[in-house]
Amino acid sequence: MLICIPQVLKKAEVAHFQRTMDAAEWIDGRGTAGAQSATVKRNMQLPEGSPAARELGDRVLDALARCPLFVSAAIPLRIFPPLFNRYGVGQLFGTHVDGAIRAVPGTPIRIRTDLSVTLFLADPDDYDGGELAIEDNFGAQEVKLPAGDMVLYPATSLHHVKPVTRGARIASFFWLQSMVRDDNARTMLFDLDQTIQQLSAERGIEDAACVRLTGIYHNLIRHWADA
Repeated sequence: MLICIPQVLKKAEVAHFQRTMDAAEWIDGRGTAGAQSATVKRNMQLPEGSPAARELGDRVLDALARCPLFVSAAIPLRIFPPLFNRYGVGQLFGTHVDGAIRAVPGTPIRIRTDLSVTLFLADPDDYDGGELAIEDNFGAQEVKLPAGDMVLYPATSLHHVKPVTRGARIASFFWLQSMVRDDNARTMLFDLDQTIQQLSAERGIEDAACVRLTGIYHNLIRHWADA
């Protein structure tokens, strides 16, 4: 499942992110890449654990907690601290697959990367190229969203970032471990949850059919959840 989530950050929040990142120091992005990824990765990154990365990462996590669509789609258990990257002219990230396990720096916590997330922090008009191309069973899908919007997709997917030819592509990226490991199960739960919400809005939350469907949803969560 690939899902785009609009306005995770509002315009004022995006402006704060951009000001903070403009004043920050950037380093070579290959420092957080695996052996294979490092050979095809050409971008810059805010240092992990830097004051700017910590502050903005906390703001991203706060925004996710306020986003019901994200919670419904991801059913998150653990979220890797958000990272931030910048692609200037000529920079790109070749085809790769994200590592299966990520260790949270400075902690004993390890996260199974079920889902990959990109939160766009530059508007499409600000740069040319830089599309995120994600390969699935139906071919490659290219994603380039407004600043503040986010895309969520299976971390098992081959993907790449196309070369930037003008301006700069800026984004936050991270991974998460879902309570539901299987992507097909998460997709069905998401569809069911969205249907329940639609019916509840039309019929009222106390409608008997809505109550029964809600019970089915939670029983499936109990059946599939790791937590």
